[in-house]
Amino acid sequence: MVDRENLNRLRWRCTRRAMLEMDLLLGEFLDRIFPMLEPEQADAFVTLADMEDLELWPLINGSRQCSDAVQAEVVALLRNVRVK
Repeated sequence: MVDRENLNRLRWRCTRRAMLEMDLLLGEFLDRIFPMLEPEQADAFVTLADMEDLELWPLINGSRQCSDAVQAEVVALLRNVRVK
């Protein structure tokens, strides 16, 4: 479980991106899906959130595949997020 301070830092990283699409997608994921993730999936999401948009976007849009199986699970969940 992520403590409040680390969750706030993660929220900042998720919603202050170079790409508006990433702001919306990662912010929505953090609010709706992140609380339900298994600990290893949560760690994988944090790693993904630390990536630059130009590195992460190809994973999300499917033009590049994840080499890490747990990150691939999280990316699959990200692809299914519908932004409100």
